[in-house]
Amino acid sequence: MTATWDDAPHLSPETRAELFASIPEYQRDARTKGIPQLGSGAIYTIADSDILVKPFAIPDHWLKGYGLDVGWNKTAAIFGALNPDDGILYLYSEHYRGKDEPAIHAQSIKDRGAQIPGFIDPAAKGRSQVDGRRLIDEYRQQGLKLQEAENAVEAGIYACWLRMCSGKLKAFTSLSNWYSELRLYRRNQGGKVVKEYDHAMDAMRYLVMAGPGKMQRQAKKQEPKLVYTFPGQTNQQWMA
Repeated sequence: MTATWDDAPHLSPETRAELFASIPEYQRDARTKGIPQLGSGAIYTIADSDILVKPFAIPDHWLKGYGLDVGWNKTAAIFGALNPDDGILYLYSEHYRGKDEPAIHAQSIKDRGAQIPGFIDPAAKGRSQVDGRRLIDEYRQQGLKLQEAENAVEAGIYACWLRMCSGKLKAFTSLSNWYSELRLYRRNQGGKVVKEYDHAMDAMRYLVMAGPGKMQRQAKKQEPKLVYTFPGQTNQQWMA
């Protein structure tokens, strides 16, 4: 159950305005609307208004890619489209599912575009490099175009943070699982990243660290040509 400032009639408009101005932007939704959010341990302390946008159709000439974080309890893929004109990366789709075989995850990813390049860390979630590469091979056999991701955690977090702060990273409001993790992603008292509820966050890091150089423009689908035939026609066809 949550409560907003609207449930506190004793707060006058003047008091609300004064309190609102004193609250950091990234805490305003939590304090005024009752939306759960972590405090000083939160990693991405960014206001919703600075990163969330309403979904829109992705133009054909934009570059696409996705980060993939694989695990039995949860497998997450975050899809991004980069506007080459202004350099803004839009996170526009997510796959977020647990306890399924690679074929199930792969099909869901291919439904969003089989030729979109993906980036996966072979050593994530405690796997060895050898086991991780075998898993990559298994997903490749399912038809995914995968490359090994750069998994420098602190560098990746910093790269994501810089994009957010500079307005170069936006996310569709439809990415509910990504958003939930964003607000739970935190450090412990020792300054270490808490490895819980971080599948979408890791996938986002892999995508951001891949950069525009590894993302690709997707080829337009060719419309089939119409073939007209006539009664008795055998060896000759007329193409529209």
